[in-house]
Amino acid sequence: MGHAKFAAETFRNTKLPCMGKYVILDFLGSNIFRAANLDTGKEVICKVFHITRYWESLAAYFQVPAHTNLNQIIDTVIGDTMAYVFFEYSYGDLHSCLRSLRKFREDEAARLFHQIVSAVAHCHDNGVIMRDLKLKRFVFKDKDRSYLKLDTLEDAYLMEQGVDSLPRKHGCPAYISPEVLEAESRSSGKASDVWCLGVMLYTILVGHYPFNAIDLSSLLQKIKRCKFSLPDILSPKAKCLIHNILRPDPVERLTAREILDHPWFSSNNWTGNMGGDISDKECCDQMAKPGSS
Repeated sequence: MGHAKFAAETFRNTKLPCMGKYVILDFLGSNIFRAANLDTGKEVICKVFHITRYWESLAAYFQVPAHTNLNQIIDTVIGDTMAYVFFEYSYGDLHSCLRSLRKFREDEAARLFHQIVSAVAHCHDNGVIMRDLKLKRFVFKDKDRSYLKLDTLEDAYLMEQGVDSLPRKHGCPAYISPEVLEAESRSSGKASDVWCLGVMLYTILVGHYPFNAIDLSSLLQKIKRCKFSLPDILSPKAKCLIHNILRPDPVERLTAREILDHPWFSSNNWTGNMGGDISDKECCDQMAKPGSS
């Protein structure tokens, strides 16, 4: 008997609670449970929502088409008062992985970061802004930790009539963008997401956040000044990309889609030959937006 079939038979003979063709195995925290498919034995993640909040909580999933780097809804069971939503299983988050490794080699960082940006660009293209991007939001799809996916869209913001403007929201302090600290009411959601991407890239390459301080007030002041240092061990193209993302003026930052075209990825054999060899200075000059320096 195969492993999956044996596991399925085992689950059928348990007295654990079942929802449709799924058996609930463990409580993981908040509204999240580990579950398994009774037919295949395959493990999945189950999130439970009150029926009155189900549609609102998952609105972004219904707007954004499927993407390989987004966690997918694989099934839904609607009860009298609760909705049970089943997602693909994951194997730990990027933040925890980084804590054990301290930092990634550039080729490995390029492979993972390209997947991260691909997910964000796909959301932006479909009118969805993340608002609270961070390393912990990305989880591994496989045990080998080769493929990433954005874990949830539950906190995402749906752009109204294509307007890239949203109320201020302070997420994790280390990821707050300068304009969010300065703006009185609303700011560009896409640009703030891109700033978070820059913080993530810096962190996976260097091993710590670009802005650090012993207290919150000092941290926010450093973010406002946008002063950070890059170690000499990083390649010029990596430095170029970070500098073109972590810009205090959101208009001068690359978009998520533009980040995917940066020569740093091709130099790490991730997106193929982008055509011709150019110098590091030319790389930065070509990728910088008008008005940036």
